[in-house]
Amino acid sequence: MKRFFLNRSPHRSPVRDWTALLIASAVILAGIVVWNVWAFETMAESGVTGSTAPASSPAFNRSSIDAVTAIFAKRAAEEERYATGTYRFKDPSQ
Repeated sequence: MKRFFLNRSPHRSPVRDWTALLIASAVILAGIVVWNVWAFETMAESGVTGSTAPASSPAFNRSSIDAVTAIFAKRAAEEERYATGTYRFKDPSQ
């Protein structure tokens, strides 16, 4: 084993280098997979994490939704004016 990793000869050994690289990569990948499986199993067995949110009234009101809907309707009408040719303009690039 010492001869495999500590070869101090003047010629390089690409097979040794690639083998060491692939073994290290496989060990790291296996460690990542084991860690993720452990984390998934821990979370899956514990059920809900953190405290549950208390039941409350919705965080929005109808007037805000109506205002946003009106804005989008106005934008759609403006887009329709451009598409149908109501607005005429000269293209400065021509």
